[in-house]
Amino acid sequence: MSTGPATPAASYAATGVFVCFEGGDGSGKSTQSGLLGGWLEQEGHEVVLTFEPGATEVGRELRAIVLSPETGEISDRTETLLYAADKAEHVHAVVLPALERGAVVITDRYVDSTLAYQGAGRALDIGEVERIARWATHDLRPHLTVVLDLDPEHGLGRFDERDRIEGESLEFHLRVRERYLAMAAADPDHYLVIDARAGREDIARAVRDRVAPLLSQAARR
Repeated sequence: MSTGPATPAASYAATGVFVCFEGGDGSGKSTQSGLLGGWLEQEGHEVVLTFEPGATEVGRELRAIVLSPETGEISDRTETLLYAADKAEHVHAVVLPALERGAVVITDRYVDSTLAYQGAGRALDIGEVERIARWATHDLRPHLTVVLDLDPEHGLGRFDERDRIEGESLEFHLRVRERYLAMAAADPDHYLVIDARAGREDIARAVRDRVAPLLSQAARR
């Protein structure tokens, strides 16, 4: 099984700033996305807070399919392609237009989620999954990906009800965590790994410290 990246070249937007929050379920991605967005707005930047899957009209339909327990069993490849379709529409309709006008785009999940959940979690060929996901997103990469690292047993314990993915086995979620950490270790210039058990403000401060140097390329209002 291939475990290396399928695409040697990466594409980073020349305008705007693209920040992604990744990590296991219950790690606090939405909270930290909101805190970063609030700080950036105070600093005078246009901020677009978004997420995957489901940030577009098409994406909402796809989200319902891939996450609802009522969907039942679908093949791992079908699931991967549905997530890729959501990403393609998300980048086309939300991410690229915002970056082109100089905004700071903050997304809760992006390509790494597919590589971690469908690639490692579903034990699919990582190279094949990456080729699909990178093609769907024009190989657009975040300038910074923040991985909020949390033991799955802690994160999943925060949910009373679980969707299709959250309801997978502990072994599944451990593979997801390992893949996140491996991707971050392979590209430290574009990743920041933070212990999600740290204080909310401590995490927010560490994120701001890494994002601040990137802001010179983002347009001011």
